[in-house]
Amino acid sequence: MKEFDPESFVEQQTKAIKKAVGGEQALIAVSGGVDSTTCAVLSHRAMGENLLCVIIDTAFMREGEPERVAHILSLPPLNLPMKVLKVQERFLREMKGLRDAEEKRKKFRETFYRVLSETAENEDCRFLVQGTIQADIVETKGGVKTQHNVLAQIGISPKELYGFQVIEPVVSLYKEEVRKVARYLKIPEALSERQPFPGPGLSVRVVGEIRKDKLETLKKATAIAEQKFARHSPSQYFAAIIDNVEKPPDHFLVHIQEVATRFLRVPKRHLHVKVFEDKATGVEGGKRRYGEIAAITARTPDRQVHQAPIKDLVTLQIKIITENPQFTRILYTIKETSEKQPYVISLRAIQTRDFLTAEVSQIPWTTLSETAETILENCPNVSSVYYDVTTKPPATIEME
Repeated sequence: MKEFDPESFVEQQTKAIKKAVGGEQALIAVSGGVDSTTCAVLSHRAMGENLLCVIIDTAFMREGEPERVAHILSLPPLNLPMKVLKVQERFLREMKGLRDAEEKRKKFRETFYRVLSETAENEDCRFLVQGTIQADIVETKGGVKTQHNVLAQIGISPKELYGFQVIEPVVSLYKEEVRKVARYLKIPEALSERQPFPGPGLSVRVVGEIRKDKLETLKKATAIAEQKFARHSPSQYFAAIIDNVEKPPDHFLVHIQEVATRFLRVPKRHLHVKVFEDKATGVEGGKRRYGEIAAITARTPDRQVHQAPIKDLVTLQIKIITENPQFTRILYTIKETSEKQPYVISLRAIQTRDFLTAEVSQIPWTTLSETAETILENCPNVSSVYYDVTTKPPATIEME
């Protein structure tokens, strides 16, 4: 196979964008991620001042992120014309009461494009540039999950629905190829090497219903997890938040408890399993599977958390989900408080080449414990912190 050449790609796409847009104006929504930033820089090369770059502050970006990203992109060497659209309340209102992951993704997409449509009309832009990549299309067309930036490929006409034509300069590329283009374009490392962040932002890491206090708690936990995990260089690493509401025990829970007790070689009285009421997205045979989340707590005789090797926990996860395919997530307790609080936090770190499959990162227990302790100190409404030991498949990378 011929090696990917970023210089040739940039030359071809610059010409293609010029030809597609002509002398018209175009709009691009930039998140600060490598895909949208690369598309913005490519389009700016092709169009100059005819490109308007907006950051849509949906309420689901990380703390202070919209202003921080706008500042970086507006500085040399990029000098992009930036505008921040503050529409947090609109998104929170639209997403209110939704619990199902796919419903939330579709509502996010609808609201996102309505905002862009109104902006395009106000700014007289007939074209929208966006950073759809090949992995987005594979997952959406395969029915795994709706990526908010996949439209025409699944029969949605952006021209008819929203009034603009879509240009997708990096749609033929996977993430690592986009990074090569970004490096060639001299995009700052803070953006070109930034870990992926989902288009719908933190909304897909708030499992179940989105509430303001739940979202704010997740933002705190996210900042802590990213700061603590960065030193180990996973491909992606983050926190998710789940309502601390569990289902009544059933025979599946009992079976998981028996399997985990034998596998970890701990007495049954020292092992506890809970299944949460909310579910998480998984993938099987390239198709979406919406399944149960189980959390395992194992303790030593002196009541400390049993710090089993991560590779062993991954093996246990495979055994549990193979025997109980209605589960898509297995979490393992790192630390917990003595009193029950409304929420729990799940930490995730993965290694991957293409984001279509992923392994669980072997984060040291010292880092896991330190991260969990800091989260519990800073988030008083969280009672447990877990490590997600599920590979992709059967889980997706994001909870939703």
